[in-house]
Amino acid sequence: VTSQPEEISFPGKRILVVEDNELNMEIVEFITQNAGAVVTKAWNGREALEIFEKSAEGCFDAILMDVMMPEMDGYEATERIRRLNRKDARTIPIIAMTANAFTEDVVNAKNAGMNEHIPKPIDLNKFIRTLKRWIDFSEKNK
Repeated sequence: VTSQPEEISFPGKRILVVEDNELNMEIVEFITQNAGAVVTKAWNGREALEIFEKSAEGCFDAILMDVMMPEMDGYEATERIRRLNRKDARTIPIIAMTANAFTEDVVNAKNAGMNEHIPKPIDLNKFIRTLKRWIDFSEKNK
């Protein structure tokens, strides 16, 4: 058990956070903004898809996607983002955030086109390591 959270720094990185639960949104927003990231919020998959579609190519460095949401769930939103006719839609890291942490849920996330799966409640150090790994990956593939 680690008592100190790992160092986190993402100055100027743009992250689309998709979460329908206000408290979870606040927690993720707090962590990422404290690390210097610029957060854009979407409250469901449909809103996330619209925001991504309207953004300039390469605008976002990562998407943190809740799975269970009203209007459009995270799986469908991810599949639709991946099908968009633009390069970043195929390469942007999309990280699932969900209380559903069974093997089947991880497989479903990967099958939808998500790169990684972070279980809720969020383990701060795992969250930081995962986000850093995928933002670094995104940076190398731009």
